[in-house]
Amino acid sequence: MPDAAPGSSQQQVRGAAPEGATDTESASRAVRDMFTSIAPRYDLLNHLLSANVDKLWWRRTARTFRHILSREGARALDLCCGTGDMAFALRKQGRAATITGADFSHAMLVRARRKTTSASAITWIESDALRLPFPDNSFDLVTSAFGFRNLADYDAGLREIFRVLRSGGECGILDFSEPGGIVGKAYNVYFKSVLPRIGKLISGNNGAYAYLPASVKRFPSPPELIDRMGQAGFRESVWIPYTFGIAGLFRGKKL
Repeated sequence: MPDAAPGSSQQQVRGAAPEGATDTESASRAVRDMFTSIAPRYDLLNHLLSANVDKLWWRRTARTFRHILSREGARALDLCCGTGDMAFALRKQGRAATITGADFSHAMLVRARRKTTSASAITWIESDALRLPFPDNSFDLVTSAFGFRNLADYDAGLREIFRVLRSGGECGILDFSEPGGIVGKAYNVYFKSVLPRIGKLISGNNGAYAYLPASVKRFPSPPELIDRMGQAGFRESVWIPYTFGIAGLFRGKKL
């Protein structure tokens, strides 16, 4: 898969590149197939492998956007929503808001729908994050929790988020990072050696949990992604580290 971003003066990673992918289309197919295969154990492994810290990250992200979600008539979109945990966290912060979850894995959405209650009232849509079926200026908030990293084209994904946001709207991309120092060394041992073994044992899929640390290593650093957010049109973009920088929230506005 070519890594040069269109119009860039230096080599940049275009997007996710699972083993065997040769272009953006094959990368997208590989990611979809991978998440479809691990969907039955996805929630269990997320909580187990993160020691339930992932729940804290979702809640913290949702609270960050409470000022939007609490508005009457606010509309929020959670991209690459998986089984819906980020969308459910958004719902708890904004009962008056309309929440939509979108993912291109049908198997993931089946599980999200099973978890949905009448009180949560979330709409689930099967859709590619690079080709969203929404008009321009549709949402006040767009989030993505641990899914944006798997897009086959990061810049195209940012442009699509920007397109569907209303003026004054915000985006929040929650994803893994690579911390430094002693924490980073311990994290790397766990992430690259322990996690793939546990993931394979429980899910039966070796490739998915070997792909995870590789995808984090490939993902743009916070300064680079913030720069790319600026190129897509976002302003006042920042990165807020969570848990010693193991994860973090990229936040930007459409002015």
